[in-house]
Amino acid sequence: MNRNQRRAAAKSAGLASSQAAATPAKLCELGFALLKSGQVDEADRCCRRALTQQPDLADGLHLMGIIALSRQQHDHAVEWIAGALRQAPKGEYLLSLGHALHFLGRLDEALKAYDKGVALDPSNAELWKSMGLVLTKLERIEEAILAFQHVLKLSPRHKEAAENCAMLLARSGRFDEAATCYDLCAELEPDRPDVYQNRGVCHERSERLEQACADFERALRLDPDNADNHHNLASVHSKFGRYEVASSCVERALELAPDRVPFLVTKGAIAGERQQFAEAFAAYDRALAIEPDHALAQWNLALMNLLLGNFAAGWAGREAGLQANLGMVERNFVQPLWLGQESIAGRTILLHANEGIGDAIQFSRYVPMVAALGARVILEVQQPVHPLLALLPGLSHSQPHDVPLPEFELHCPLSSLPLAFQTRLETIPPPVSCLASIPKTLRDQWEGWLGPHDRIRVGLVWSGNKTHKKDHNRSTTLQALSSILDLEATFVSLQKDPREQDRITLCQRTDIVDAAEHLTDFLATAALVSCLDLVITVDTSVAHLAGTLGRPVWIMLPFTPDYRWLLHRDESPWYPTARLFRQTATRDYAPVVERMKRELQRLIAAWPRRAADYIGFAERA
Repeated sequence: MNRNQRRAAAKSAGLASSQAAATPAKLCELGFALLKSGQVDEADRCCRRALTQQPDLADGLHLMGIIALSRQQHDHAVEWIAGALRQAPKGEYLLSLGHALHFLGRLDEALKAYDKGVALDPSNAELWKSMGLVLTKLERIEEAILAFQHVLKLSPRHKEAAENCAMLLARSGRFDEAATCYDLCAELEPDRPDVYQNRGVCHERSERLEQACADFERALRLDPDNADNHHNLASVHSKFGRYEVASSCVERALELAPDRVPFLVTKGAIAGERQQFAEAFAAYDRALAIEPDHALAQWNLALMNLLLGNFAAGWAGREAGLQANLGMVERNFVQPLWLGQESIAGRTILLHANEGIGDAIQFSRYVPMVAALGARVILEVQQPVHPLLALLPGLSHSQPHDVPLPEFELHCPLSSLPLAFQTRLETIPPPVSCLASIPKTLRDQWEGWLGPHDRIRVGLVWSGNKTHKKDHNRSTTLQALSSILDLEATFVSLQKDPREQDRITLCQRTDIVDAAEHLTDFLATAALVSCLDLVITVDTSVAHLAGTLGRPVWIMLPFTPDYRWLLHRDESPWYPTARLFRQTATRDYAPVVERMKRELQRLIAAWPRRAADYIGFAERA
């Protein structure tokens, strides 16, 4: 007999002698100790002896339930624990009952057990945690978050609660709160790479890119061959505009996982931003060979085709992305989709905005064309732009989103109309200006507000919606326009929701007329733009507005712009009065601003004193 066997024999002899002299309560206590040490059969025998002496012993019945749980005999566990609860309702018994019901998939009953348990024992963190786990399975996410948060109040370093809470907060889009929970996870388990990966994702989604980068790099130090984190780093570097570094990261990810479609799509996007289009096409083609219906690959490929002027392939591919609702307004109409394939004469069709306001304005030119086919046209667009687009000719009815729709037979998103009309570069229809329909009283109000027209009036927009996924490429700052602002012109800020530093700069530049608080909708903005001689803007809805109104507009574009601005041209086939000022490969707006400054100086030097003369002059310039 070896040492371990002698030790086990001695232990068993000691247990036997203690059992012989024990009371039922002591036997139960001993049974719990045996179970905890992994001696399930000995615990079972000990507990049954206790129950032989005292059949209604609540702790004994509960212990038998726990033993059944350890043997995965969940139905038996429910019976034993229910017997214990009939003798003595306790929070710990309800915790065990909830576990058994949970294992059986009886989630609603498990939740009731945990709920009764916290009523009896509100400071029991395990009951709250278990309740959170069941609520998660029941998809009652907000309640689950509250349960895990309560666990952390009771037990501030509870690892499982912190991790589950972080996961659910991230799933709910509450990335800042999730990152805080992951801070605790990282403190408790500093060598877990997935914690840094998950926290990095939260930081990235909250646009805290430096922190995201640091987390992904730390995760890679712990797990250098994690393809997802190389891909995550590629994404972050792309958002910084560091496309060469991003390209190296995604290549490493693909070395580790050559057929991961999201990695190939990211490679295509990065190559496209670098204008390495052959490489981008190859990446998208490979992605679609692996997963032919991958919506984002189809969408990105379509946009690149449109950027390069390949409209036939571009509109068709873009439609696949629209059908996949990639960030669009999701509409599930039972009425059929019209894409130009059938006559609509005498029928009622709904044209609805499914992307941004700028897109709605750009594609509004097709609305009268649909009406010209003999259809009764209903237009549904975003509330801010509705008062303006309601002035379009050919409409039978118009309304903003979130208003009950009248009856209609067919529908078509505004963004699908170029495909419906098989638009090519040479057949882009001209914009339909609502300028003549803008109430004269509105324009007169702006004229009075602006004061004497003794200088060129220049409207300014320097940034777009910061939630736009490519806002880091298109937007700039008011300070970046400072060299232009020193010229002899009347500058009018059309900027809505300026960012904090821009707000400070705007307050300091008392020579800029700030119109933002009066721009209640796009009809008001259109009336103001009609009183200006020029609009200078980045790629925002105001660019589309000014172009549609036929007003002179200079648009500042990133090196690789949105598809509608095409490449290597300083004019736009969509807007005859637009001039395009593009970044070079340096991706710097400073040279763009200097070119615009020189052009504006030329206009100011030649500007007639009569505004009516200037309008024609500016359109020729």
